[in-house]
Amino acid sequence: MGLESGDVVQQRPAARATLADVARRAGVSKGTASKALNGRGEIRPETRQRVLEAADALSFTPSVLAQNLANGRTGTVGVLTNDLEGRFVIPILMGAEDALGAGRISVILTDARGDAIREQQQLRTLLERQIDGLIVVGGPRTDPRPSLGQDLPVPVVYAYAPSEDPQDLSLAADNVQAGRIAAEHLWDLGRRRIAYVGGDPTYAASREREAGAAAALAEHGATLLGTGAGSGNWSERWGRAATTRLLAQHPDLDAVVAASDQLARAALDILRDHGRRVPEDVAVVGHDNWSLVVTNTRPELTSVDTRLELLGRTAASRLFAALSGDELGAGVELLPVELAVRGSTVADG
Repeated sequence: MGLESGDVVQQRPAARATLADVARRAGVSKGTASKALNGRGEIRPETRQRVLEAADALSFTPSVLAQNLANGRTGTVGVLTNDLEGRFVIPILMGAEDALGAGRISVILTDARGDAIREQQQLRTLLERQIDGLIVVGGPRTDPRPSLGQDLPVPVVYAYAPSEDPQDLSLAADNVQAGRIAAEHLWDLGRRRIAYVGGDPTYAASREREAGAAAALAEHGATLLGTGAGSGNWSERWGRAATTRLLAQHPDLDAVVAASDQLARAALDILRDHGRRVPEDVAVVGHDNWSLVVTNTRPELTSVDTRLELLGRTAASRLFAALSGDELGAGVELLPVELAVRGSTVADG
């Protein structure tokens, strides 16, 4: 049966050129073509040029999988976390994927759920998948965690929560600096009676942020109010109780640094209940710059951004460099944080 006028002829897409096609066109073996394209081996310049021209003429794109296998790699990196809720690992994972995606490396995420036995099982599974490298993401705690050991067959980078072993490379946000820039911001705004609402004191992040804020004020001859105000936690219920206690003890306070954005939101609620205007009467700064919270408070919350995506990008970049032959490094490296200023410290208009 012939084609009628107006019939559509569907053409099959052209087959993708293979290494054998390139070798045939250049008149060389597949092995020689592979060496020429990868810049390996002793090949005469004119032969290499002929292979490159053949590849260009055929629009040949090397298989990433084949290249990885040739290098003894699988093109995958594992991410092992204990962050049950994903609050910290998700932005770190996003940053890592940004960096690794440029090198066409895939990421496998596993969650140990805070269980040491499960963590070892997940590690074995990742190694069985023949990952090229591993990023270990702590959370929600920033306290040093046990090392996975020095005998792993792949490079390992610890992110957010550092390893206890100084031989490991660990990347973490500078929480002392975070507390410092929060207090310095308030001091620069003319606030002189600055109080601290801490989280769980067993968490390094809460202690370090408090230490940074206290040190910054001490340099100005001032004291951070509310330090050592008893144990607490990260709940907004605790934040409201702590702020109520601070107002009773220091009714003339004019600023609050909270160890997290949720604690800062709780402080805003209590200040409003007591008729204190924010930021006119009392300015408030939180930590973590969690978008879900900071843009939904009244007013929007000034917060110290711990830049978790930067943490993930940096961890992935260091891992990628190690896979390319660079030294991975060792010890704890603290990454910079920055302040995101909003209406809770600087009034609009």
